[in-house]
Order: sequence, then structure tokens, then C-alpha cells
Amino acid sequence: MNIILASKSPRRRELLTMLGLEFDVIPAVGEENVDESLTPGETVMSLALGKAREIAEQHPGSLVIGSDTLVYLDGKPMGKPSDEAEAANMLRQLSGRVHQVFTGVAVIHEGVEKADFEKTDVQFRELTEEEIKWYIGTKEPMDKAGSYGIQGQGAVFIPGISGDYFNVMGLPLCKLWSMLPKVQGE
Repeated sequence: MNIILASKSPRRRELLTMLGLEFDVIPAVGEENVDESLTPGETVMSLALGKAREIAEQHPGSLVIGSDTLVYLDGKPMGKPSDEAEAANMLRQLSGRVHQVFTGVAVIHEGVEKADFEKTDVQFRELTEEEIKWYIGTKEPMDKAGSYGIQGQGAVFIPGISGDYFNVMGLPLCKLWSMLPKVQGE
């Protein structure tokens, strides 16, 4: 069976490879529209489904995996920073607080759609301005929701999480794995 990952994320590619699956990468390019009336879980599922549907339409018969991750603080989404100033502001907001990471996962195969999401609480320790400046200088925050990567140098800011570590990286592997047989068996 041909598996396609509808994402350009190198982290998702790495995680899917870790499962031992062979797959192609064909990133979705459609616009991400967020419906403000949806819950965080519904939002990330909707975005993941949109990506998966776009690629599934182009490749019928393939098993397509879509995913989308958003960081939420005080119930408000934090996307990827547009510049270093926005990244610094996001890190200041996260400093010393717990926030939530939601990742939606969608699997489409032969017209059957499955979508779900995972939520993880992430604790940040208090950050100094020097640490924020240092971290932004690494360029790591610039392509990540919430302006940090738990799997990289951002790990030094996170004393603990409650939930799925891989969810924070952008692909909840346990959730995805449980979805694959359901789609393949139908």
C-alpha cells in the first residue's frame, strides 16, 4: 500500500520513519482556514483533514496522513512566529506557565476518513531575557508553533509535560498507530 505524508515537516517525516513505515512526502499547499467557533481539538482535526483531503484527491488509492499542531495559551492559539520579535513575545508569554499543545491527525484511505487529536500540557520554567535572546539566535523557534521545539534546544526550558511527548513534536504516534489498522481494515 502506498502511504503519503501530507506535510513538509521534517519532524513528522522523522517520526513516521521511526515507525518503520515506507512513505512518500507530498505536502499539502492549500490555505489553512481556522474557524473561530471550533474547540482547539476540532480546529486541529479540521486542519489535518483539509491537508489529507487535498492530497487524497490527487492520489486516490493511497493512504494519506495529514497532521496539524497548534499551541494554546489561555485558550488562544499561538501559531508560528512571523519574525524574531513575535517569537520573543511568544516565549515571554510561555515563560513560567503551563500551555497546551493540540495535534490533529487525519488518515484517509479509499474514501474512508478518520480524524482525531491529542492534547499535551507543557510546563515552561521562568525564562530570562538573555535565554530568550540566545534561543532566538539559534533560529530554532522560527518554524514552530509557539516558537519552540521540545526535541531541540528548546528542551532546556521544559521541566515536564503531561501527555504524549511525540504530540508536542507534531505527530502523536500512539494515536496515529491506532488509526492505521482501522482504516486499512475497512
